[in-house]
Amino acid sequence: MPALEAWLVSHVAGFRGGGALQKFGFGQSNPTYKLVADSGQYVLRRKPSGPLLPKAHAIEREYRVLHALHDSDVPVPKVLAFCDDNSILGSPFYIMDYVDGRIFYDQRLPGMAPHERSAIFDAMNATVASLHLVEPLALGLEDFGRPEHFVERQVATWTRQYRASEGARCEAMERLIEWLPENLPPEQPARIFHGDLRLDNMIFHPTEPRVIALLDWELSTIGDPLADFAYHSMVWRVGADLFRGFGDLDRAAMGIPEEADYVRRYCERTGRKEIPQWNFYLAFSLFRVAAILQGVWRRSQDGQASSADAATVGAKAHPLAEIGWQIAREG
Repeated sequence: MPALEAWLVSHVAGFRGGGALQKFGFGQSNPTYKLVADSGQYVLRRKPSGPLLPKAHAIEREYRVLHALHDSDVPVPKVLAFCDDNSILGSPFYIMDYVDGRIFYDQRLPGMAPHERSAIFDAMNATVASLHLVEPLALGLEDFGRPEHFVERQVATWTRQYRASEGARCEAMERLIEWLPENLPPEQPARIFHGDLRLDNMIFHPTEPRVIALLDWELSTIGDPLADFAYHSMVWRVGADLFRGFGDLDRAAMGIPEEADYVRRYCERTGRKEIPQWNFYLAFSLFRVAAILQGVWRRSQDGQASSADAATVGAKAHPLAEIGWQIAREG
């Protein structure tokens, strides 16, 4: 790709040719490639080609937040250049450093000793806390999103998404649609909202229990950090068969902290005494996931599914909603 190589030489400091692209297995929403060149290894992340939904695949926002966070305590890859010229690769893209480390796709961390799992979870907790300690204004990100009434708007958004794709009536979703707007938590100080804080969106040091890169910022905005943290913490409430969780496992034997201990450590790191209305945040997070999976189910019914198991995945929406409604009733 002569046009790409010429662009890289002129925009990425020290780049020397011989570039070859190797697609990663992750990053399906925004295709992501390892770029191997004479000058070293890089990562290229691009928008998909063709017509796209408005505001979807916002890699320019990813580039901006990664650039802003580079000198913060949040571990992120260094971004090197952004290109919005479609003639180079067919769609906008950016280049960032390649980070060599470990990615864990199973949150149960099979094959690890209990003390190793405990250390990985503590490192993950520290990374999430470091993100939520950053003040957007200090990084020039005050206009990166609208924090006012963030949770209220999120509830409305996911209610609309669910209504657009609902099938058979789900009593738990109906109850949550009524309960959530009536039990909104107090507004929180605005922080960077990652939107998909999962273990497999973090790169760990090759040998140490330390996060060296937090990835996949496509959903990032400015909002309520507690909603971000609760989405991250849902896995304590669901089983492995539903959402790769461990609510039904012997966590003590595995070295996985209990939810209360994990939340307490996050509060210590972020200077909080507690999280007000924690059950609301958990119930909302499960509601959000149920709405997302309901959309997966609808696309499978309409013959527009992107994977063969879409109907199976989508069928998990109702049981997840039921767990959310149970949490809501517990107060």
